[in-house]
Amino acid sequence: MRRLVENYPSLFLVVTLLIAWQITFWLVGRNALLPPGETILYLGKLLQTERFWGHIAETGMAFVIALMIAIVAGLAIGLMLGISRTAAEVFEPFLLAGNSIPKIALYPIVLLIFGIGMPAKIAFGAIHGVVPVAIFTLTACGSVPPILIRTAAAMRLTRWDMIRSVLLPAVLPDIFSGIRLGFSLTLIGTILGEMFGSQRGLGYLLMTAIGLQNIQVIMAVTLLLVIVAASVNGLLLRQDRRLRNPGS
Repeated sequence: MRRLVENYPSLFLVVTLLIAWQITFWLVGRNALLPPGETILYLGKLLQTERFWGHIAETGMAFVIALMIAIVAGLAIGLMLGISRTAAEVFEPFLLAGNSIPKIALYPIVLLIFGIGMPAKIAFGAIHGVVPVAIFTLTACGSVPPILIRTAAAMRLTRWDMIRSVLLPAVLPDIFSGIRLGFSLTLIGTILGEMFGSQRGLGYLLMTAIGLQNIQVIMAVTLLLVIVAASVNGLLLRQDRRLRNPGS
């Protein structure tokens, strides 16, 4: 059983959630929830419609762009601060403080800058993901053995060569953990952005269904998001373990 959980964490998570969902349905009744089987069938019907795939494509495009921005910006910030102890000591508290700010409080500012639509939800998704990636990268750089840095200096490597040949290989596992966390937070940010400032996408569909009290759509979209998030996170977790244990 333990090996099954370790090898297929996403499958185990989805099955556990479905069991807990069915038990909760028995307890609270149809007024609050739909049973898993009925929701899966309804999701299957939605997936056969072109309109629903349009919402999926809108969310997918915004999320992918936001995730790329979060990864690139987070790595750049983390590496620039990580190679300088002084810069790390000065700016790390600002990163930690920024990570603790409820991002939803920034959404009105995002709307003022980008307006309603694709740019706003991309920006809001990226805001959620960039800080964790930067913090993990900065922390990883701080844990690099000093002998590696001194060796690179003795070999008179340029800063770029030192980052590419010494720093990145040493911190890659920790950076990947930050990317894994950034993936989840960016997805949350993108969905929230669609819920409050968009007219297309799964977040918009969720918000509309909540206003209409359409439990079928709410449960179906939520199930789809859980399956996608759990599946991708499972793949990322497996790759993370391979990076940390190359021989396993």
